[in-house]
Amino acid sequence: MNERAAAAVKPVRNESGLEVQPLYTAADVQASGGLAMLGEPGAYPFTRGIHPLMYRKQPWTMRQYAGFGNAAETNRRFKYLIANGQTGLNVAFDLPTQIGLDSDDPMAEGEVGRVGMAVDTLADFETAFDGIDLDRITVSLTINGAAAPLIAMYLALAEKRGYDLKKLRGTAQNDILKEFIGRGTWIFPVEPSIKLVGDTIEYCAEHAPKYSPVSVCGYHIRESGATPAQEMAYAFCIAKAYADEVIARGVPVDEFAGRLSYNFNIFGNLFEQVAKFRAGRSLWARIMKEQYGAKDPGSMWLRMIAGGGGGGLTFEQPEVNIVRGAYYALIAALSGAQTMALCSYDEAYTIPTEYSARLSLRTMQLLIEEMGLAETVDPLGGSFYVETLTNQMRALIEQQMAEVDAEGGIVKLVADGRVQARVSAQAYAMQRAIDAGSFRKVGVNCYRIEEEEHEVAFHPYKEEDAAAQVASLDRLRRERDAGAVQAALARVRADAAAGRNVMPSLVEAVKAYASVGEITAELVAVYGRYREPVRF
Repeated sequence: MNERAAAAVKPVRNESGLEVQPLYTAADVQASGGLAMLGEPGAYPFTRGIHPLMYRKQPWTMRQYAGFGNAAETNRRFKYLIANGQTGLNVAFDLPTQIGLDSDDPMAEGEVGRVGMAVDTLADFETAFDGIDLDRITVSLTINGAAAPLIAMYLALAEKRGYDLKKLRGTAQNDILKEFIGRGTWIFPVEPSIKLVGDTIEYCAEHAPKYSPVSVCGYHIRESGATPAQEMAYAFCIAKAYADEVIARGVPVDEFAGRLSYNFNIFGNLFEQVAKFRAGRSLWARIMKEQYGAKDPGSMWLRMIAGGGGGGLTFEQPEVNIVRGAYYALIAALSGAQTMALCSYDEAYTIPTEYSARLSLRTMQLLIEEMGLAETVDPLGGSFYVETLTNQMRALIEQQMAEVDAEGGIVKLVADGRVQARVSAQAYAMQRAIDAGSFRKVGVNCYRIEEEEHEVAFHPYKEEDAAAQVASLDRLRRERDAGAVQAALARVRADAAAGRNVMPSLVEAVKAYASVGEITAELVAVYGRYREPVRF
């Protein structure tokens, strides 16, 4: 394309703010930084993937987000998904559990089991994972504010069932800083919250070295209004804050960094998403090698779950979300994700039905079995456009991380509410753009059907299941050893007050069947509760 023709084309920018050219050549790749950071799959800096053969050796883990009602109901859904070919579990918890409330707490009324599984004690985990081989099916716990006691429960469950904790695999989201930015299921103030994350990393490094105690979640930051580049930048700043906390305790970086993982979002422009992941992999590797002195290549890996993108789904014309979901899965595969958790088409409305969850699972399986996505590594590598955009995204992510550091660092910005305000303002601006039609959304502001009918089955909320959960908790409290519970809770408070790692006492407390609410109350007595700074 000649210069005059190019000049006549209306400028286009992606969501991260980078201008997209009508045509890319080798000269654009060179001008953006060349191929110095490309490398080979499985070798530093891992732009093309963290394993040499990637999916050719082993396809991505399929880990649909699931959980509702009580533990028995959730166990049935888990087994349904596993029977249909799912290879990992991704557990959704209800709101009371996420914020450290027991099911019989007055503040939990109406929310028990509504948006996830209700968990009060270790007994609920014993029911939820009954009949599931924890060596064959790895489990991800999507829990943050109450992550420490829930991780303790999972480790106690595994130990009780005879699994070797040194070999146990699994993941907990446990990213509290993004909760302050995005979702809001915090409990404790910022500093003690980071301390608890550090406790889990330090404890698992010693006792469960193959378990991933933190999955840094750029996903929810993106859902809250961040651009794709900001999603990566803020996630890396958060991961560095956790790494700094653990290193300050004297734990060498190579003893824990290999078990840090990430949960990232996928919606929007296909090429921008692929480029952000390729850029992010090489940037994270460089950060760990050059800034933290990591020697083990595994410490430099950006291991990620991707495939979701709930913010991209629409209430309007819900069947179109099936197509969106297929493209999200395609992006995840082209991006080199280790795990996929694909949003189901009805998630803009309700908890997915068995039918919609199975359809998402089949979408991921189709990419492997029919579409050839597992046959070669980094199939978009070498594209002039993709390589240029990868270089540009890497530079932009670095720039945004530098801006965070210049303002005092991610912990300070979160504590002050500045990141939250920035992301919220962007979400508002995006919604105004959608409302005005300047940001095109199929079925919402273009190609609408004014009289459309929504044939989506709503997941019913069953009051009787909530009542059964409360009754079960009451029965357990009467049957457990009350003296052992009180002694364990006293140790939790004492360890928290002394600044010790609370994980050993949490493990003992959950083994005594202390509840999430009881444990949280002991920690709140020491740490206090978070009060959100509101900025306008």
